Amino acid sequence: MTAVEQRFREFKMPDVGEGLTEAEILKWFVAPGDTVTDGQVVCEVETAKAAVELPIPFDGVVHEVRFDEGATVDVGTPIISVDTDPGAGEAAPQAAPAAEAPAAEKPAAAAEPEEKEGRQANLVGYGAAPASTKRRPRKPLPGVQRSAPAPSVEAPAPQEPAHAPSPSRPEAAPAPTPTLAPSPELNGSGRTARPLAKPPVRKLAKDLGIDLETVTPSGADGIITREDVHAAAEAVQAAREAPVAAPSAATTAAAQGRERRVPVKGVRKATAQAMVHSAFTAPHVTEFVTVDVTRTMKLVAELKQDPELSGLRVNPLLLVAKALLVAIRRNPDINAAWDDDNQEIIYKDYVNLGIAAATPRGLIVPNIKDADAKTLPELASALGELVTTAREGKTTPAAMSGGTITITNVGVFGIDAGTPIINPGESAILAFGAVKLQPWVHKGEVKPRQVTTLALSFDHRLVDGELGSKVLADVAAVLERPKRLITWA
Repeated sequence: MTAVEQRFREFKMPDVGEGLTEAEILKWFVAPGDTVTDGQVVCEVETAKAAVELPIPFDGVVHEVRFDEGATVDVGTPIISVDTDPGAGEAAPQAAPAAEAPAAEKPAAAAEPEEKEGRQANLVGYGAAPASTKRRPRKPLPGVQRSAPAPSVEAPAPQEPAHAPSPSRPEAAPAPTPTLAPSPELNGSGRTARPLAKPPVRKLAKDLGIDLETVTPSGADGIITREDVHAAAEAVQAAREAPVAAPSAATTAAAQGRERRVPVKGVRKATAQAMVHSAFTAPHVTEFVTVDVTRTMKLVAELKQDPELSGLRVNPLLLVAKALLVAIRRNPDINAAWDDDNQEIIYKDYVNLGIAAATPRGLIVPNIKDADAKTLPELASALGELVTTAREGKTTPAAMSGGTITITNVGVFGIDAGTPIINPGESAILAFGAVKLQPWVHKGEVKPRQVTTLALSFDHRLVDGELGSKVLADVAAVLERPKRLITWA
């Protein structure tokens, strides 16, 4: 490594966990000329799951910011370069021979790794990034060019002419030539880049005529499942059957200035993919029950005055969550997941309770870890922290992984009921509707009572109608007479 390369170091987009392959730069906190120190946050990025702040792992002066705010960058791509020895002035560049191309003119294929030992900058707290052998190359969208990733340490790419475009200027990169594309079996460094899928899944894709390179994986560690292949086949079939009608010039002109087009990315993109996958793989069944929650609403008012719960979030959702946890304890088989690859049902002896939260970036579902083991004050504290963090856009990917069952509170929007879609990897989701004062037969007389509607959607592959009905009935029974929390919990 030359003196110039030792002086100018690149900070690459780190893998922030959960197998994500790209992130959008939301905001830069530094600019060229600013001094940075090890551990200082230099930018905020949004992955498909959350907004994350990135600290830089070395000291120096910012030399170049490679991407603008709003750009989507692949993991491993340099996003900022830092002069780690600004006192050297012009001495280092003058000492280098003329054949040494400046950083701005150095081709992407000839760029050297950041460090000899191959260490890639990681987000603090997430450990070392997984080996790139599990990541298949991303195909560029039509008309979109990405900056070339840095070569691997194991097999650097061959030297290219000094006039090749800089990776910091992706718009100048030449369009890929299909006839020169590498084999899907190997990437440029000689390492395997085949999509991850089991042999039966590969056979299924071959039978259906689906190229695994075009399939978005949903399995653990980026493994393509049978559902992914079927979803891709259905999408291809739908595209073939859909009529194509070009809009007339008059229609286009009339809509000019009255329509907005927003790219689908980040949380919205991940949510859309997850919901489509869930809706077309898990056979949903939804059951409803309307219940008198007058006693629950009175209990909420009493708990707000309880010194033990002082300063905590106490609302009807807290007691709905506790009621669902009681129902799961009485009917533990509802807390399960369907493993299609291995044709197994995974029964879980813990409850990570997901709470669907609407945020400015879209719908996310963080979960309360081991919610079944928490007391009511602990559950209230965890619920309050979860909601606050979600609204601030600071929910981490780890907080949104590993959920086992979910609650969605549609009642806060004044909605009576709905048919919620099951969160992928779970077997059921409970929708809590609006609580309204309605005429209700109570003790033989029609009286005004606080009433709500509950809806439970469940995966009929592993949850029979009897089990789903028992769970919903138990939740309703607890909310109708909340004293059952003491006897059933």
